[in-house]
Amino acid sequence: MDNYTLLTDFYEHTMANGFHLSGIKDRILYFDLFFRRVPDSGGFVIVCGLEQAVDYIRNLRFTDDDIAYLEGKGVFSKTYLDSLLNFRFSGDLWAIPEGTVVFPGEPLVTVRARAVEAQLVETFLLLCINHQSLIATKANRIVRAAKGRRVLEFGARRAHGTAAAVLGARAAYIAGVDATSNTLADRLFGIPASGTMAHSWVQLFDDEYTAFMTYCGLYPESASLLVDTYNALRSGVPNAIRAFKDSGISRGSIRIDSGDIAYLSGRARKMLDEAGLKDTGIIASNSLDENIIREVLAQGGMVDAFGVGEQLITAGSSPVFGGVYKLVAMEDEKNAIIPKIKISDNISKITTPHFKKTFRLYSRENMKAEADLICLHDEEVDDRQPLEIFDPDYIWKRKTLTDFLAKELMVQVFRGGELVYKLPNIEEIRANCDREVKSLWDEVKRFENPHNYYVDLSQRLWNEKQRLLAAGK
Repeated sequence: MDNYTLLTDFYEHTMANGFHLSGIKDRILYFDLFFRRVPDSGGFVIVCGLEQAVDYIRNLRFTDDDIAYLEGKGVFSKTYLDSLLNFRFSGDLWAIPEGTVVFPGEPLVTVRARAVEAQLVETFLLLCINHQSLIATKANRIVRAAKGRRVLEFGARRAHGTAAAVLGARAAYIAGVDATSNTLADRLFGIPASGTMAHSWVQLFDDEYTAFMTYCGLYPESASLLVDTYNALRSGVPNAIRAFKDSGISRGSIRIDSGDIAYLSGRARKMLDEAGLKDTGIIASNSLDENIIREVLAQGGMVDAFGVGEQLITAGSSPVFGGVYKLVAMEDEKNAIIPKIKISDNISKITTPHFKKTFRLYSRENMKAEADLICLHDEEVDDRQPLEIFDPDYIWKRKTLTDFLAKELMVQVFRGGELVYKLPNIEEIRANCDREVKSLWDEVKRFENPHNYYVDLSQRLWNEKQRLLAAGK
Protein backbone atom coordinates (compact mmCIF):
# COMPACT_ATOMS: atom_id res chain seq x y z
CA MET A 1 0.00 0.00 0.00
CA ASP A 2 1.59 3.28 -1.13
CA ASN A 3 -1.23 5.78 -0.50
CA TYR A 4 -1.25 6.75 3.17
CA THR A 5 -3.38 9.88 2.84
CA LEU A 6 -6.18 8.33 4.90
CA LEU A 7 -3.81 7.09 7.58
CA THR A 8 -5.33 9.57 9.98
CA ASP A 9 -7.43 9.39 13.08
CA PHE A 10 -11.06 9.81 12.00
CA TYR A 11 -11.54 12.77 14.31
CA GLU A 12 -9.03 14.72 12.23
CA HIS A 13 -11.53 14.65 9.36
CA THR A 14 -14.54 15.48 11.51
CA MET A 15 -12.59 18.42 12.96
CA ALA A 16 -11.39 19.52 9.52
CA ASN A 17 -14.97 19.37 8.27
CA GLY A 18 -15.95 21.45 11.29
CA PHE A 19 -13.26 24.00 10.45
CA HIS A 20 -14.88 24.42 7.04
CA LEU A 21 -18.41 24.73 8.41
CA SER A 22 -17.28 27.12 11.16
CA GLY A 23 -15.44 29.42 8.79
CA ILE A 24 -12.01 28.88 10.35
CA LYS A 25 -10.48 26.51 7.82
CA ASP A 26 -7.85 29.08 6.82
CA ARG A 27 -6.92 30.10 10.38
CA ILE A 28 -3.17 29.67 10.86
CA LEU A 29 -2.35 27.25 13.68
CA TYR A 30 0.89 26.21 15.32
CA PHE A 31 1.37 22.66 16.61
CA ASP A 32 4.35 21.17 18.47
CA LEU A 33 5.26 17.48 18.40
CA PHE A 34 7.11 16.55 21.59
CA PHE A 35 7.39 13.77 24.18
CA ARG A 36 7.18 13.68 27.95
CA ARG A 37 9.21 10.66 29.08
CA VAL A 38 12.39 8.88 27.96
CA PRO A 39 11.86 5.14 27.34
CA ASP A 40 13.53 2.69 29.74
CA SER A 41 14.05 5.56 32.22
CA GLY A 42 17.03 6.57 30.13
CA GLY A 43 18.74 9.94 29.94
CA PHE A 44 17.97 10.95 26.36
CA VAL A 45 16.22 10.09 23.10
CA ILE A 46 17.55 9.98 19.54
CA VAL A 47 15.05 11.63 17.22
CA CYS A 48 14.40 9.78 13.98
CA GLY A 49 11.77 9.42 11.24
CA LEU A 50 11.81 12.87 9.62
CA GLU A 51 12.66 11.60 6.14
CA GLN A 52 9.52 9.45 5.98
CA ALA A 53 7.39 12.31 7.34
CA VAL A 54 8.76 14.61 4.64
CA ASP A 55 7.99 12.06 1.94
CA TYR A 56 4.42 11.77 3.22
CA ILE A 57 3.82 15.53 3.24
CA ARG A 58 5.29 15.99 -0.24
CA ASN A 59 2.94 13.35 -1.65
CA LEU A 60 -0.16 14.20 0.36
CA ARG A 61 -3.02 13.95 -2.15
CA PHE A 62 -6.61 12.70 -1.94
CA THR A 63 -7.64 10.33 -4.74
CA ASP A 64 -11.16 10.06 -6.10
CA ASP A 65 -11.48 6.77 -4.20
CA ASP A 66 -10.38 8.45 -0.94
CA ILE A 67 -13.00 11.15 -1.35
CA ALA A 68 -15.68 8.63 -2.32
CA TYR A 69 -14.92 6.67 0.85
CA LEU A 70 -15.28 9.79 3.02
CA GLU A 71 -18.49 10.74 1.23
CA GLY A 72 -19.86 7.29 1.98
CA LYS A 73 -19.51 7.88 5.71
CA GLY A 74 -22.39 10.34 5.46
CA VAL A 75 -21.01 12.90 7.91
CA PHE A 76 -18.94 15.25 5.75
CA SER A 77 -20.12 18.36 3.94
CA LYS A 78 -19.82 18.77 0.19
CA THR A 79 -17.74 21.88 0.82
CA TYR A 80 -15.16 19.85 2.74
CA LEU A 81 -15.14 16.96 0.28
CA ASP A 82 -14.74 19.30 -2.69
CA SER A 83 -11.80 21.00 -1.00
CA LEU A 84 -9.92 17.70 -0.88
CA LEU A 85 -9.80 17.45 -4.69
CA ASN A 86 -6.90 19.90 -4.83
CA PHE A 87 -5.58 19.45 -1.30
CA ARG A 88 -1.89 20.20 -0.79
CA PHE A 89 0.20 21.00 2.27
CA SER A 90 1.01 24.70 1.88
CA GLY A 91 2.31 25.43 5.36
CA ASP A 92 5.66 25.72 7.14
CA LEU A 93 7.41 23.03 9.15
CA TRP A 94 10.49 23.09 11.35
CA ALA A 95 12.17 20.00 12.82
CA ILE A 96 15.20 18.85 14.75
CA PRO A 97 17.41 16.86 12.31
CA GLU A 98 17.45 13.09 12.56
CA GLY A 99 20.11 11.56 14.78
CA THR A 100 20.03 14.47 17.24
CA VAL A 101 19.74 13.70 20.95
CA VAL A 102 16.64 15.30 22.43
CA PHE A 103 14.88 15.56 25.77
CA PRO A 104 11.34 15.69 27.19
CA GLY A 105 9.31 18.80 26.48
CA GLU A 106 11.36 20.00 23.52
CA PRO A 107 9.53 20.57 20.22
CA LEU A 108 10.84 17.95 17.80
CA VAL A 109 8.59 19.21 15.00
CA THR A 110 6.66 22.47 14.74
CA VAL A 111 3.93 22.88 12.12
CA ARG A 112 2.55 26.26 11.07
CA ALA A 113 -0.26 25.82 8.60
CA ARG A 114 -3.92 26.42 7.81
CA ALA A 115 -6.14 24.67 10.31
CA VAL A 116 -7.19 21.80 8.04
CA GLU A 117 -3.64 21.08 6.87
CA ALA A 118 -2.14 21.26 10.34
CA GLN A 119 -4.77 18.88 11.67
CA LEU A 120 -4.59 16.25 8.92
CA VAL A 121 -0.84 15.61 9.19
CA GLU A 122 -1.01 14.83 12.93
CA THR A 123 -1.23 11.04 12.93
CA PHE A 124 1.39 10.35 10.29
CA LEU A 125 3.89 12.76 11.83
CA LEU A 126 3.41 11.09 15.19
CA LEU A 127 3.73 7.52 13.96
CA CYS A 128 6.89 8.36 11.96
CA ILE A 129 8.66 10.16 14.80
CA ASN A 130 7.31 7.95 17.59
CA HIS A 131 8.30 4.64 16.03
CA GLN A 132 11.74 5.41 14.69
CA SER A 133 12.78 7.53 17.68
CA LEU A 134 11.80 4.64 19.95
CA ILE A 135 13.82 2.09 17.99
CA ALA A 136 16.81 4.38 17.53
CA THR A 137 16.92 5.09 21.26
CA LYS A 138 16.72 1.40 22.14
CA ALA A 139 19.32 0.46 19.55
CA ASN A 140 21.76 3.04 20.88
CA ARG A 141 21.38 1.62 24.39
CA ILE A 142 22.28 -1.79 23.00
CA VAL A 143 25.23 -0.41 21.02
CA ARG A 144 26.59 1.35 24.10
CA ALA A 145 26.16 -1.81 26.17
CA ALA A 146 28.27 -3.74 23.64
CA LYS A 147 31.24 -1.44 24.31
CA GLY A 148 32.63 -1.30 20.79
CA ARG A 149 31.70 -4.81 19.72
CA ARG A 150 29.63 -5.17 16.57
CA VAL A 151 25.86 -5.22 16.91
CA LEU A 152 23.71 -6.85 14.22
CA GLU A 153 19.98 -6.15 13.94
CA PHE A 154 18.23 -9.54 13.60
CA GLY A 155 14.62 -8.49 14.25
CA ALA A 156 12.72 -8.56 10.94
CA ARG A 157 10.64 -11.65 11.71
CA ARG A 158 9.62 -10.33 15.13
CA ALA A 159 8.74 -6.77 14.10
CA HIS A 160 5.20 -5.45 14.34
CA GLY A 161 4.56 -5.48 10.61
CA THR A 162 6.47 -4.89 7.41
CA ALA A 163 7.03 -1.14 7.78
CA ALA A 164 8.22 -1.63 11.35
CA ALA A 165 10.77 -4.20 10.17
CA VAL A 166 12.21 -2.01 7.42
CA LEU A 167 12.08 1.37 9.15
CA GLY A 168 13.15 -0.18 12.44
CA ALA A 169 16.30 -1.42 10.71
CA ARG A 170 16.86 2.10 9.38
CA ALA A 171 16.50 3.66 12.83
CA ALA A 172 18.77 1.05 14.39
CA TYR A 173 21.53 1.69 11.84
CA ILE A 174 21.31 5.45 12.41
CA ALA A 175 21.76 4.79 16.13
CA GLY A 176 24.96 2.79 15.63
CA VAL A 177 24.00 -0.80 14.78
CA ASP A 178 26.50 -2.17 12.25
CA ALA A 179 24.35 -4.38 10.00
CA THR A 180 20.90 -5.88 9.54
CA SER A 181 19.49 -9.25 8.57
CA ASN A 182 16.80 -7.41 6.58
CA THR A 183 17.63 -7.64 2.89
CA LEU A 184 15.04 -5.02 1.89
CA ALA A 185 16.54 -2.51 4.33
CA ASP A 186 19.88 -3.02 2.59
CA ARG A 187 18.32 -2.46 -0.82
CA LEU A 188 16.35 0.64 0.21
CA PHE A 189 18.82 2.35 2.53
CA GLY A 190 22.20 0.75 1.90
CA ILE A 191 22.41 -0.76 5.39
CA PRO A 192 24.91 -3.66 5.22
CA ALA A 193 23.02 -6.95 5.15
CA SER A 194 24.50 -9.76 7.20
CA GLY A 195 23.56 -13.27 8.23
CA THR A 196 24.88 -16.69 9.15
CA MET A 197 22.80 -19.85 8.82
CA ALA A 198 19.76 -21.44 10.45
CA HIS A 199 19.71 -24.66 12.45
CA SER A 200 17.84 -26.22 9.53
CA TRP A 201 21.02 -26.03 7.42
CA VAL A 202 22.84 -28.22 9.92
CA GLN A 203 19.88 -30.59 10.30
CA LEU A 204 19.59 -31.16 6.55
CA PHE A 205 22.98 -32.91 6.33
CA ASP A 206 23.90 -36.34 7.59
CA ASP A 207 26.25 -34.89 10.17
CA GLU A 208 27.30 -31.53 11.56
CA TYR A 209 30.81 -31.61 10.14
CA THR A 210 29.53 -32.13 6.58
CA ALA A 211 27.10 -29.23 7.01
CA PHE A 212 29.93 -26.98 8.14
CA MET A 213 32.35 -28.10 5.45
CA THR A 214 29.75 -27.52 2.74
CA TYR A 215 29.08 -24.02 4.00
CA CYS A 216 32.77 -23.19 4.23
CA GLY A 217 33.19 -24.33 0.64
CA LEU A 218 30.36 -22.07 -0.50
CA TYR A 219 31.35 -18.98 1.52
CA PRO A 220 35.08 -19.17 2.26
CA GLU A 221 35.35 -15.39 2.79
CA SER A 222 32.43 -15.09 5.21
CA ALA A 223 31.80 -18.49 6.76
CA SER A 224 29.85 -18.21 10.02
CA LEU A 225 28.86 -21.52 11.58
CA LEU A 226 25.96 -22.02 14.00
CA VAL A 227 27.38 -24.36 16.63
CA ASP A 228 24.49 -25.06 19.03
CA THR A 229 22.19 -27.24 16.92
CA TYR A 230 23.13 -30.33 18.96
CA ASN A 231 25.70 -29.52 21.64
CA ALA A 232 27.81 -26.40 21.39
CA LEU A 233 30.91 -27.53 23.28
CA ARG A 234 30.89 -31.31 22.68
CA SER A 235 30.20 -31.23 18.94
CA GLY A 236 29.48 -27.79 17.52
CA VAL A 237 32.73 -25.98 18.31
CA PRO A 238 34.97 -29.04 17.65
CA ASN A 239 33.30 -29.63 14.27
CA ALA A 240 33.59 -25.95 13.41
CA ILE A 241 37.30 -25.99 14.28
CA ARG A 242 37.78 -29.08 12.12
CA ALA A 243 35.85 -27.55 9.20
CA PHE A 244 37.75 -24.24 9.39
CA LYS A 245 41.12 -25.97 9.47
CA ASP A 246 40.26 -28.42 6.69
CA SER A 247 39.00 -25.51 4.56
CA GLY A 248 41.99 -23.29 5.30
CA ILE A 249 39.79 -20.62 6.88
CA SER A 250 41.29 -18.65 9.77
CA ARG A 251 39.02 -15.61 9.91
CA GLY A 252 35.55 -17.14 10.02
CA SER A 253 33.17 -17.01 12.96
CA ILE A 254 30.90 -19.17 15.05
CA ARG A 255 27.50 -18.24 16.41
CA ILE A 256 26.00 -19.33 19.72
CA ASP A 257 22.21 -18.99 19.81
CA SER A 258 21.24 -20.59 23.13
CA GLY A 259 22.43 -21.47 26.58
CA ASP A 260 24.70 -19.59 28.96
CA ILE A 261 26.35 -17.16 26.55
CA ALA A 262 28.99 -15.97 29.01
CA TYR A 263 30.11 -19.50 29.88
CA LEU A 264 29.84 -20.99 26.39
CA SER A 265 31.64 -18.11 24.69
CA GLY A 266 34.49 -18.28 27.20
CA ARG A 267 34.94 -22.01 26.67
CA ALA A 268 34.60 -21.67 22.92
CA ARG A 269 37.23 -18.91 22.85
CA LYS A 270 39.68 -21.13 24.70
CA MET A 271 39.04 -24.03 22.29
CA LEU A 272 39.46 -21.83 19.21
CA ASP A 273 42.66 -20.25 20.54
CA GLU A 274 44.17 -23.62 21.40
CA ALA A 275 43.42 -24.76 17.85
CA GLY A 276 45.29 -21.76 16.45
CA LEU A 277 42.12 -19.93 15.36
CA LYS A 278 42.71 -16.74 17.31
CA ASP A 279 41.19 -14.64 14.52
CA THR A 280 37.93 -16.60 14.46
CA GLY A 281 35.13 -14.51 15.90
CA ILE A 282 32.28 -15.42 18.21
CA ILE A 283 28.77 -14.10 17.60
CA ALA A 284 26.05 -14.39 20.25
CA SER A 285 22.29 -14.19 19.75
CA ASN A 286 19.11 -15.40 21.51
CA SER A 287 16.70 -12.74 22.85
CA LEU A 288 19.45 -10.36 23.86
CA ASP A 289 19.01 -6.80 25.08
CA GLU A 290 21.31 -4.19 26.60
CA ASN A 291 20.96 -5.65 30.11
CA ILE A 292 21.85 -9.20 29.08
CA ILE A 293 24.75 -7.94 26.98
CA ARG A 294 26.12 -5.98 29.92
CA GLU A 295 25.84 -9.06 32.14
CA VAL A 296 27.53 -11.30 29.57
CA LEU A 297 30.48 -8.95 29.32
CA ALA A 298 30.65 -8.37 33.08
CA GLN A 299 30.87 -12.15 33.57
CA GLY A 300 33.80 -12.45 31.17
CA GLY A 301 31.93 -13.46 28.03
CA MET A 302 34.21 -13.59 25.00
CA VAL A 303 31.84 -12.26 22.36
CA ASP A 304 32.91 -10.24 19.32
CA ALA A 305 29.46 -9.42 17.96
CA PHE A 306 25.88 -9.53 19.19
CA GLY A 307 22.87 -10.37 17.04
CA VAL A 308 19.87 -8.66 18.63
CA GLY A 309 16.35 -9.30 17.40
CA GLU A 310 13.00 -8.94 19.12
CA GLN A 311 14.10 -6.75 22.02
CA LEU A 312 15.58 -4.21 19.61
CA ILE A 313 13.02 -4.14 16.81
CA THR A 314 10.07 -3.93 19.24
CA ALA A 315 11.85 -1.99 22.01
CA GLY A 316 10.46 -4.79 24.14
CA SER A 317 11.23 -3.41 27.59
CA SER A 318 9.57 -0.04 26.90
CA PRO A 319 7.57 -0.44 23.69
CA VAL A 320 5.68 2.86 23.54
CA PHE A 321 7.11 6.28 22.71
CA GLY A 322 4.66 8.85 23.99
CA GLY A 323 5.05 11.62 21.47
CA VAL A 324 2.11 14.04 21.34
CA TYR A 325 0.96 16.79 18.95
CA LYS A 326 -0.47 19.84 20.68
CA LEU A 327 -1.77 23.24 19.63
CA VAL A 328 0.54 25.94 21.01
CA ALA A 329 -0.52 29.08 19.12
CA MET A 330 -2.72 30.57 16.42
CA GLU A 331 -2.71 33.76 14.35
CA ASP A 332 -5.44 36.37 14.44
CA GLU A 333 -6.79 38.31 11.46
CA LYS A 334 -3.80 40.66 11.63
CA ASN A 335 -1.29 37.74 11.71
CA ALA A 336 -0.40 38.38 15.34
CA ILE A 337 0.57 35.18 17.18
CA ILE A 338 -1.82 34.27 20.01
CA PRO A 339 -0.28 31.68 22.37
CA LYS A 340 -2.38 28.72 23.51
CA ILE A 341 -1.91 26.40 26.48
CA LYS A 342 -3.38 23.10 27.61
CA ILE A 343 -3.87 22.98 31.39
CA SER A 344 -4.22 19.77 33.36
CA ASP A 345 -4.30 18.57 36.97
CA ASN A 346 -1.48 16.30 35.80
CA ILE A 347 1.43 18.73 35.80
CA SER A 348 3.35 16.75 33.16
CA LYS A 349 0.49 17.33 30.71
CA ILE A 350 0.56 21.11 30.90
CA THR A 351 1.94 22.33 27.58
CA THR A 352 4.46 25.08 26.93
CA PRO A 353 2.70 27.67 24.77
CA HIS A 354 3.74 29.83 21.82
CA PHE A 355 5.85 29.56 18.68
CA LYS A 356 9.28 28.56 19.97
CA LYS A 357 12.86 27.71 19.16
CA THR A 358 15.40 25.66 21.12
CA PHE A 359 19.10 26.32 21.66
CA ARG A 360 21.67 23.79 22.83
CA LEU A 361 24.37 25.29 25.01
CA TYR A 362 27.82 23.71 24.78
CA SER A 363 30.90 24.28 26.88
CA ARG A 364 33.58 25.78 24.64
CA GLU A 365 36.21 23.99 26.71
CA ASN A 366 35.19 20.47 25.68
CA MET A 367 32.06 20.92 23.49
CA LYS A 368 29.97 18.92 25.94
CA ALA A 369 26.27 19.79 26.01
CA GLU A 370 25.47 21.64 29.24
CA ALA A 371 21.77 22.48 28.83
CA ASP A 372 19.01 23.26 26.36
CA LEU A 373 17.08 26.52 26.39
CA ILE A 374 13.59 26.81 24.88
CA CYS A 375 12.83 30.38 23.84
CA LEU A 376 10.18 32.41 22.08
CA HIS A 377 10.57 32.35 18.31
CA ASP A 378 12.00 35.87 18.12
CA GLU A 379 14.60 35.45 20.85
CA GLU A 380 18.31 35.01 20.28
CA VAL A 381 21.04 33.81 22.61
CA ASP A 382 24.20 35.88 22.71
CA ASP A 383 26.90 33.38 23.61
CA ARG A 384 29.44 36.16 24.00
CA GLN A 385 27.73 37.20 27.23
CA PRO A 386 27.10 35.27 30.47
CA LEU A 387 23.68 33.61 30.51
CA GLU A 388 21.62 32.76 33.58
CA ILE A 389 19.38 29.73 33.17
CA PHE A 390 16.92 28.31 35.69
CA ASP A 391 14.83 25.20 36.25
CA PRO A 392 11.29 26.02 35.02
CA ASP A 393 9.72 23.98 37.84
CA TYR A 394 12.11 24.91 40.66
CA ILE A 395 12.99 28.44 39.66
CA TRP A 396 15.36 29.02 42.59
CA LYS A 397 17.72 26.52 40.97
CA ARG A 398 19.79 28.81 38.75
CA LYS A 399 23.11 28.60 36.96
CA THR A 400 25.17 31.15 35.04
CA LEU A 401 26.93 29.89 31.93
CA THR A 402 30.08 31.55 30.61
CA ASP A 403 32.37 30.57 27.74
CA PHE A 404 29.65 28.63 26.00
CA LEU A 405 28.45 28.11 22.43
CA ALA A 406 24.76 28.33 21.54
CA LYS A 407 23.41 26.28 18.63
CA GLU A 408 19.81 26.47 17.40
CA LEU A 409 18.47 22.92 17.07
CA MET A 410 15.58 23.23 14.63
CA VAL A 411 15.89 23.69 10.88
CA GLN A 412 13.14 24.80 8.53
CA VAL A 413 12.01 21.88 6.39
CA PHE A 414 8.97 23.29 4.52
CA ARG A 415 8.26 26.91 3.64
CA GLY A 416 4.93 27.66 2.00
CA GLY A 417 4.51 23.98 1.22
CA GLU A 418 7.87 23.72 -0.57
CA LEU A 419 10.70 21.54 0.70
CA VAL A 420 13.61 23.86 1.57
CA TYR A 421 15.76 21.42 3.55
CA LYS A 422 18.28 19.10 1.90
CA LEU A 423 17.62 15.74 3.47
CA PRO A 424 20.90 14.13 4.56
CA ASN A 425 21.68 10.58 3.51
CA ILE A 426 21.67 7.78 6.04
CA GLU A 427 25.44 7.83 6.55
CA GLU A 428 25.33 11.56 7.32
CA ILE A 429 22.50 10.99 9.81
CA ARG A 430 24.41 8.13 11.42
CA ALA A 431 27.51 10.31 11.76
CA ASN A 432 25.40 13.08 13.30
CA CYS A 433 24.02 10.62 15.82
CA ASP A 434 27.50 9.47 16.79
CA ARG A 435 28.64 13.09 17.33
CA GLU A 436 25.52 13.89 19.29
CA VAL A 437 25.88 11.00 21.73
CA LYS A 438 29.57 11.80 22.22
CA SER A 439 28.62 15.38 23.13
CA LEU A 440 26.77 14.15 26.24
CA TRP A 441 28.40 13.75 29.62
CA ASP A 442 28.73 10.14 30.76
CA GLU A 443 26.36 10.89 33.63
CA VAL A 444 23.55 11.53 31.13
CA LYS A 445 24.34 8.23 29.36
CA ARG A 446 24.13 6.06 32.47
CA PHE A 447 21.75 3.10 32.17
CA GLU A 448 20.55 3.44 35.77
CA ASN A 449 19.59 6.77 37.32
CA PRO A 450 21.03 8.98 34.58
CA HIS A 451 21.68 12.62 35.29
CA ASN A 452 18.67 14.82 34.57
CA TYR A 453 19.76 16.96 31.62
CA TYR A 454 18.65 20.57 31.98
CA VAL A 455 15.91 21.76 29.61
CA ASP A 456 15.06 25.28 30.69
CA LEU A 457 12.72 28.00 29.49
CA SER A 458 13.84 31.54 28.74
CA GLN A 459 12.59 34.15 31.16
CA ARG A 460 10.19 35.57 28.55
CA LEU A 461 8.74 32.19 27.71
CA TRP A 462 8.39 31.24 31.38
CA ASN A 463 6.59 34.53 32.02
CA GLU A 464 4.20 33.88 29.15
CA LYS A 465 3.43 30.39 30.41
CA GLN A 466 2.74 31.71 33.92
CA ARG A 467 0.47 34.40 32.53
CA LEU A 468 -1.64 31.85 30.65
CA LEU A 469 -1.75 29.53 33.65
CA ALA A 470 -2.98 32.35 35.84
CA ALA A 471 -5.61 33.29 33.27
CA GLY A 472 -6.69 29.66 33.03
CA LYS A 473 -6.67 29.65 29.22
